[in-house]
Amino acid sequence: MVTPLQTVNLLSVASEMYPFIKTGGLADVVGSLPAALEQYGIAVRTLIPGYPCVLKKVSERTVVKTFENVLGYEVTLWSGVSNGQQLYILESPQLFTRTGNPYCSAPGADWSDNGLRFAVLSRIGASIAQGCLTDWAPDVVQTHDWQTGLLAAYLHYDAQRTVPTVHTVHNLAFQGIFPQTCLHQFGLPDEAFSFDGVEYYGQISFLKAALQFSTRLIAVSPTYAEEIKTAEMGMGLNGLLKSRSSALVGILNGLDTVEWNPLTDQSVRFPYKVGDALGRAPNKRAFQAEFGLPQNKDTFLLGLVSRLTTQKGIDILADIIPDLCEMNIQLVVVGTGDPALARRLSALQNQFPRQVACYLNYSETLAHRLHASVDASLIPSRFEPCGLTQMQALRYGSVPIAARVGGLSDTIVDANSAAIAEGVANGILFTPTDPSTLLGAIRKAHSLFKQKSVWARLQRNGSLHDVSWLGKAGDYSKIFMELAGHTTSLSEHDGDIAPRKGDVAPRAPKMRSRLHTARMPRASAFSPKAEALKLTGTRH
Repeated sequence: MVTPLQTVNLLSVASEMYPFIKTGGLADVVGSLPAALEQYGIAVRTLIPGYPCVLKKVSERTVVKTFENVLGYEVTLWSGVSNGQQLYILESPQLFTRTGNPYCSAPGADWSDNGLRFAVLSRIGASIAQGCLTDWAPDVVQTHDWQTGLLAAYLHYDAQRTVPTVHTVHNLAFQGIFPQTCLHQFGLPDEAFSFDGVEYYGQISFLKAALQFSTRLIAVSPTYAEEIKTAEMGMGLNGLLKSRSSALVGILNGLDTVEWNPLTDQSVRFPYKVGDALGRAPNKRAFQAEFGLPQNKDTFLLGLVSRLTTQKGIDILADIIPDLCEMNIQLVVVGTGDPALARRLSALQNQFPRQVACYLNYSETLAHRLHASVDASLIPSRFEPCGLTQMQALRYGSVPIAARVGGLSDTIVDANSAAIAEGVANGILFTPTDPSTLLGAIRKAHSLFKQKSVWARLQRNGSLHDVSWLGKAGDYSKIFMELAGHTTSLSEHDGDIAPRKGDVAPRAPKMRSRLHTARMPRASAFSPKAEALKLTGTRH
């Protein structure tokens, strides 16, 4: 716990924030971290775009400033408080009042002006950092992913007051790539288009700008901080990240454990206490019935809630579904994404209607209910910066079966024979990420599921694993306070793998800090070559 001597004013700038707008885990982190930081003396105000749903949900707000011309657009900046969050909302109807999600239209095509839309967001964030508001100014700015990447570049090239910036890398694969011809449109000088600026293989990269010019860089897990410095996982930016090693650390994400509490979660049909396997049991049969599957408590029920992309390994899962059905395993998939993958899953559902069920759309409610119901949650990601799904599964008593990459390997203790004997296992990890290895991991899990006492211990260990922001937010706060020139007093806290609260001795052994300087990874932690994974579009 930090004992703050002074409060640090932090401006967080992001393209989405739960519960106001969400397409993925970025929104969850941006939405839950401010409350966790508050106890450490970090006062957060978050700047987000004024999408229609945001303006509707934050009905009580006040205009704090109008900008007549921000890269050619008129902008109204609102302030408001909603769900306990201090918000600044950037309203520009031409840029943000449209159907679809924040990054693409309803059919799934990227908005052609995404570069301008998020350049305006970054430009307003930079202006706030430079003191454009009369009643508040940040001591430090935190930016998130490519959409806010130009903020640090604006501060670098503007000859004005500046403050330290921290950029959090949630997913290096999405880089915000735009043509060189957009340079002046984005309000950047000619000198910015250089190897030491925003130039990236003849184009402009918002993410490279953030990595180049931010004061500090935070990857969302210790292992991911290692991986992105390698050619295999660096997505073409590994050289820059290596050169900035001293500025790069990895801090594992946390969950909002109030939001994710099976006893109070209204999405859960039969509420139960964290760790209560017997109280959890009725949810499985209700979930089987909800999806039209035979209700049998002894049938191994798998679940997957995810964006349907190759990054998440959905194609790999589809390859082995016939094998799972031969083993009389049931599978429920919840998610939306690649239309081709969705069609393939739908066809498999039609082929195996008594064992495969899909809800091919976004549903926050079903995401919660799935983890409260299934025996095991699948996470066959080719790469996973942090992953919140495994944390949600652990807390709700679903055993994660996950690829040994990124934050998955920082969270899950594999159920090998030694870990089972020591009573510390909480899931199953596999590598490499391919169909046969995934199938082998599921076979192993199926075998352990039949050993009721072993499986119950896996569930219990998972539910007792600390997936909260406790400690992790403290690591963030140390960086923010250091950059603001403030002093903190930080007591020791747990390390990467939290002790099982019911099993440790009164004085738990001292463990490593969650704050890690990036270091070279184990070769076995890597997924296929970056050329097969690299995504340079603008969607998150």
